[in-house]
This record gives sequence, structure tokens and C-alpha cells, in this order.
Amino acid sequence: VMAPMLLLGLSLALALPSAALENGLARTPPMGWLAWERFRCNVDCGADPHNCISETLFFEMADRLAEDGWRDLGYKYINIDDCWSAKQRDASGRLVPDPKRFPSGIKALADYVHARGLKLGIYGDLGTLTCGGYPGTTLDLVKQDAQTFAEWGVDMLKLDGCYSSAEEQAEGYPEMARALNATGHPIVYSCSWPAYQGGLPPKVNYTILAEVCNLWRNYDDIQDSWDSVLSILDWFSENQDVLQPVAGPGHWNDPDMLIIGNFGLSYEQSRSQMALWTVMAAPLLMSTDLRTISPSAKEILQNRLMIQINQDPLGIQGRRIVKEKSHIEVFLRPLSQGASTLVFFSRRTDMPFVYTTSLAKLHFPDDTVYEVQDVYSGKIISGLKTGDNFSVVINPSGVVMWYLYPIVLPAQPWHIVRQQGPGEGFSPVVL
Repeated sequence: VMAPMLLLGLSLALALPSAALENGLARTPPMGWLAWERFRCNVDCGADPHNCISETLFFEMADRLAEDGWRDLGYKYINIDDCWSAKQRDASGRLVPDPKRFPSGIKALADYVHARGLKLGIYGDLGTLTCGGYPGTTLDLVKQDAQTFAEWGVDMLKLDGCYSSAEEQAEGYPEMARALNATGHPIVYSCSWPAYQGGLPPKVNYTILAEVCNLWRNYDDIQDSWDSVLSILDWFSENQDVLQPVAGPGHWNDPDMLIIGNFGLSYEQSRSQMALWTVMAAPLLMSTDLRTISPSAKEILQNRLMIQINQDPLGIQGRRIVKEKSHIEVFLRPLSQGASTLVFFSRRTDMPFVYTTSLAKLHFPDDTVYEVQDVYSGKIISGLKTGDNFSVVINPSGVVMWYLYPIVLPAQPWHIVRQQGPGEGFSPVVL
């Protein structure tokens, strides 16, 4: 199925670079596991063989994804980040994995991953060096590296931007998209391009970006702290008028990894990150130790309704629609078949807060009746009318998340709303 599309994409690409991306991939946000936030650039396998960046780590994480229920929920990608390669390219100028830490080679790792029904991701950097100081991909090496990744059977490439100029990025990121497509092997393309240009127009052209990349990092790297999660959420919310319309099937904003299961988030904050990333239609790329993850963190990450919402086929990114003086915020994401999801989020630090509102106040259509399911508790409220007042109790730094499904539609049909600002009748979508 891919080949004719790829040939078409390639012939168009020669005349029209913007056609480069039509690779049919990442129609919903990618889900899986990524090494960076939890394991960083730990290459000391002598002192720390259990946690260093080596094939053993990826073999073991692949086993966990396959055997502990992750793969069957959609967590399919197991992604290598920086510091995997040897410090030098080989005699023919090709990238090679570190021979001590990846003695079997990347192709063998990809085969292992594929045999378990998973997909392998790898990391490169459009520059003289990677951020960790390993060989980068300069413009003259883009085609060769794309070919190498394809020959190894890699299914996703994260291309960073350390040690490169804005001009090199403007040429190199689209060039890599064309090079990946030209290999004939489907490779999801994750770009760090906008993050290096401040994430916003006029420096970042999201129209071009959506034609070049399947997902992109817009903002800072996530760290293992609640402050980091909030800073990312704030930036995405404050700039949602720019960011929200550019996401969709095949092209996603990426607020960075899920840090649930690590050290920096409380239970409530972990539930909040999962809900807020889901409402933002974010890729769900966990960065935690799946060999030792706690049952409570696993339960959050394996919530079936949450994943269904994240993977909604319409692929519309949600928005913050309310910001109260009481430090309660409300986020809304329209879903297919007239459904939608609401996240009530508390930035308070004192005690559980009783928040009262109605769907009418949140600009839902009149004369509609909903069935509501609490995404975390599973509790169902049936027959909620748009005009009914209701209250939710939100814990400090926590969320209440609802999945709403219309059971009685309004008498007047209302039009599909793709994106509008808060207060402009931003509504769930009815198809």
C-alpha cells in the first residue's frame, strides 16, 4: 500500500517540498516508551549495567511492553534517545551503535522488538553533534542516515537540533522528511525544529511544519518535577490559539514525555499530567522504569477510557476554556460521534475544592442531554442536561476528568466547530 503513495510523494517532493510528509503515519498520537527523561545519557555500563543506555535496557523494556499489557493498549513504540552511537562514524561514514553497549547491533534490536509486535524508534540530531556529544547528521549526511535507519528497520526517528543554525534547520528538517519517504520504509518523523526557534510564529511556520513532520517538540524538555509539567501546560495554554489549530491526524504538537512512575510527581499530579496530555491530543510516550513501576502509576497509564480519548480519530487538540480566580481551570476536547472530554484542574495547594458550573456555562449546545463517565472513578451520571448545575470535588494539583456522550441531541442541528476561542461557542463536534 505504501509504495505508490511514496512514489507519488517523491515525485511531488522534487517540485513541491511541502508534499514530503504524506506518509500516512501517526493518524493518532503515537504511544510508547522513550528512554530520555528517566535514563538520560547514562553510558557507564560498568558501574550501572541495569540502567545504562544499552541494548539490554531496550530488550528488557520491550519485554515489559509486550508482556505487561502496554502493547495491547496501544503503547507500541520503544524509542532509543541520545547516546546510543559510537563516538565516531565508521570508515564509510555511516552511523554505528556503540559496540560495547549495543553488541548485537540496531537491526537485531529492531528484529527483537518487531517479533513482539512493537516498533523501534531511534534518535538523531541535525547538526555537527548530538546534544550529548555523539556524531550528528550534517546536511550532506541526511540521505545516508535515513537509508541506514531504514535498513535497520527503524519505525520512528526523533531528530534533534543541537549544534545547527536556523538556516541549516530550515533546509535539513524538510530534507530528512523527503529522505525518509524515499527509503520506502515507513518511519514516523518527530522533529525538534520549532523548539529551537522559540515555538511560535513568525519564526515557526506551522503550515510548513505540518507538511514536513508527524510530530514536533514545541517547547522545553520535561524534567521530573511538577514545576516542569506546569510550565509546559502554561506555555501550551497561553499559546493555544496558535498551537491548537495546527494539530491533527498525522501532525501533532508534542509537549514531551509522560513522567508518571518516576520521582517528581505525587499521585494527584500524575493523574493530572495524564489527563492534561490526553486533552491536548499529545503523544503518550512514557519515560519511566517499566520493570519497577508502581501499581498506582501503571493504573493511571493503562486507563482504557483515557487512551480511547487520547486516540480519538478526529484528532482535535483540546483547549483551556475557563481560568477561574479560584485557581480552577477547565479544558475541553471535542471527540468523534458528538462526544467530548472535560478536565477540571485545580492549581490550589490547600484542600479539595468544590467547583460548581453547568454545561451551558461551558458553551455546550442547548437542549442536549448527556451521559457522563468519570474517567478515573468509572462512575456514570446519566441524563445530565446542558442547563443543569453540577459540582465536582477537585483535589489540590489534581483533576476530575469527564467523558460526555450525547444521548438526546438538540432539536436544531449545529455545525461542526473545528476551532474557536473560549467564549466563541467552542463546542463538541457532532458528526
